[in-house]
Amino acid sequence: MERKLIFEEILKYVKEGVYIVDTNRQITFWNEFAERITGFSAEEVIGRFCFDNILGHVNEQGTSLCRNGCPLHQTMQDSQNREALVYLHHKQGHRVPVIVRTFPLFDVGRIVGAIELFSSDTSPKQLMKEIEELKLMAMTDQLTGLANRRLADVFLTGKIHELEEFRIPFGVSLVDIDDFKVVNDSYGHDTGDQVIRMVARSLTGAVNQKDLVVRWGGEEFLIVSAGVDGEQFHQTAERMRMLVETSSVPYEGAAISVTISIGSVFVDQKTSKDRIIRMADHLMYRSKAQGKNLVTLDVMS
Repeated sequence: MERKLIFEEILKYVKEGVYIVDTNRQITFWNEFAERITGFSAEEVIGRFCFDNILGHVNEQGTSLCRNGCPLHQTMQDSQNREALVYLHHKQGHRVPVIVRTFPLFDVGRIVGAIELFSSDTSPKQLMKEIEELKLMAMTDQLTGLANRRLADVFLTGKIHELEEFRIPFGVSLVDIDDFKVVNDSYGHDTGDQVIRMVARSLTGAVNQKDLVVRWGGEEFLIVSAGVDGEQFHQTAERMRMLVETSSVPYEGAAISVTISIGSVFVDQKTSKDRIIRMADHLMYRSKAQGKNLVTLDVMS
């Protein structure tokens, strides 16, 4: 008896709904979180039977489970743990999606009842949605909404594979905003962020839908141009340069304009990601050295 009291005292503070039934399926314990999730107090349910359909569990097909297919009852019959998504009937009348987990209770090797834990925090569908959103966030730059390096790595790997398998060439451009430190120092970081977003939008507007624009870091961007020939790739790079040069950010009645330096690599033979990025970086600094606001393009050899 003392062991049972200690056990139930612990379960009072579990942050999930918990209830216990005996072998007759009579409810003997109902914790505080079960009250919060269902609206039913312990006084209203203890002593009643789970097959009284208090919670009116149904599955996604609308089948009633309290009288037919109850996970708690099945667990007492075969001593197997179970987990399922069900929809319980709240005291106020609405349905609540919950994950239920059922476990048999034993005493000296003999089954004496079962325990059910349930939580309404996250259904499997919502959990999967949140996971996908987190995946997207993990591959998205928060300032610009562009892809980040993680997604660039995956995308670039795919383009290299397409080149090796199907001989589909592609291009990679590394873009850096010219004299961006002057913008930050003169107008502040908030305005600097506006300039970065403006450049991001201009670059996105210059490329095709199948291309990828990446916030590479700081004031740098990486663009992967898919399935292009050398001339098309060069035109895209020049269009990016021109659109940024002719764009601006409004500031106190004036406009802040910037230019970009671009290093572009046309890839039509097997190589590695690191080699492509190194070459694009080298070409981008050559554009800087030759006066900025330039595109320097070469073919991977």
